[in-house]
Amino acid sequence: MPDTPDLERRLSAILSADVYGFSRLMGEDEPSTVRTIMAYREVMAERVGHHRGRVVDFSGDSLLAEFPSVVDAVHCAAALQEELGARNAELPEERRMQFRIGINLGEILVEGEKIYGDGVNIAARIQSLAEAGGICVSSQVHEQVGNKVAFEFESLGEQTVKNIAKPIHVYRLHLPSNLTAETPASGPAGPPDTLSIAVLPFATLGNEPEQEQFSDGLTRDLITDLSKVSGVAVTAASSVFVYKGTAVNVQTVGHELGVRYVVGGSVRHVGDRVRITAELVDVATGLHVWTERYDRELEDPFALQDELVSRIVAELVPSLPKEAGDGPAAG
Repeated sequence: MPDTPDLERRLSAILSADVYGFSRLMGEDEPSTVRTIMAYREVMAERVGHHRGRVVDFSGDSLLAEFPSVVDAVHCAAALQEELGARNAELPEERRMQFRIGINLGEILVEGEKIYGDGVNIAARIQSLAEAGGICVSSQVHEQVGNKVAFEFESLGEQTVKNIAKPIHVYRLHLPSNLTAETPASGPAGPPDTLSIAVLPFATLGNEPEQEQFSDGLTRDLITDLSKVSGVAVTAASSVFVYKGTAVNVQTVGHELGVRYVVGGSVRHVGDRVRITAELVDVATGLHVWTERYDRELEDPFALQDELVSRIVAELVPSLPKEAGDGPAAG
């Protein structure tokens, strides 16, 4: 994203967390999973605040937070795993909700409450390398904390991760007690039977910052509205925006995110008009389940976003299998 006067740059410790096997949990018992994630959100928000951090994004199964102190970020991650591990011990093994946490230290761009930049993307990639119930950190974090924390670190060496040009040296943090749950021997499965969907960032066919902001807003609003549909689990924005601006294979992304369907599209501006294309792809077959094109006058961007999101959701959802429900969940 190009610099503009209303964007602030700063160095921050970024903590990224998500639930290992969230789609499976939702598919097996949606009400129980929602109750657990809501309870765990409260715990995580309290812990982040206690360690002088700020929750940036808390949707779906993921958490994104930033800290002015990398030491505070590491202490917060350890406290989170300890608290959530204790709570998981009270649940049946198949219902335990185990988080993976990644921490990076890097420069970020700040726009209001949102943060952007490679520092954020790297934190998300490091998080994906952690075990269920575990914590991984970048070499920058490891170097800065030094002997300021009472934890041991194990080098995992240089890791090549998707969409990051240079390999990242990653360290695994060893917690003082055995809080890391065993990863299921079968490993991550393919796309689950539950109606899990990832909405990829809509591609911007232009170079103007306003066009990119429109596309990003359309993507985020679509994630929010699809999340309200009964029987549909939607991947959080912090997990899908790591693919922004890159050419991706929809089936590969679907398997990486563990979802059954992927929504994608593009936005093209020509003068005062805008053309939006949207598509729903079945990850298992690679075939289009639904696709549509919308041509509109660009007068009020926010009103247009609202209209397009409503239309896309209304036309896309009927293309899903019947177990997706009949519409937005109550409440």
